[in-house]
Amino acid sequence: MSIDALIAGKLHARPEARTSKVGKPFATAKMRAAAGDGESLFVNVIAFDQATVAALLALDAGDSLAVSGSLTPKVWTDREGASHPALDVVAHAVLTAYHVNRKRSAMQRPQQEGEGSARPGRQRDEAWRAMAPAPGSHEPQDDELIPF
Repeated sequence: MSIDALIAGKLHARPEARTSKVGKPFATAKMRAAAGDGESLFVNVIAFDQATVAALLALDAGDSLAVSGSLTPKVWTDREGASHPALDVVAHAVLTAYHVNRKRSAMQRPQQEGEGSARPGRQRDEAWRAMAPAPGSHEPQDDELIPF
């Protein structure tokens, strides 16, 4: 079972760059997301898309981020035998404070003279369109490579 999800949290440790058996780069990370009861959940993140991998690898432990992608709920058992929930996410996109600031400045930039004055907000539309993922780029390349 896979669920489309958007999860915000903080990186538990620095993301790791990895390479598949066929030489394709990917990244893994572990983040903590707040649960409704004041607790937090561990979220295992894996990314295959080049831009998503680069965004993850630019971060460090403790950095805030939001990931969107395919979520799979899991359960893990600790040494005492107690069961705990966990989440696995194949990340299609990563959003950080850097991305928010870049989008905000793109939205607030005044429209340049002579550039489509008949259509207000053209720059904003183009900025959002440029940041959208390419069609089909969010599909995992090879499900067999997921290490968890």
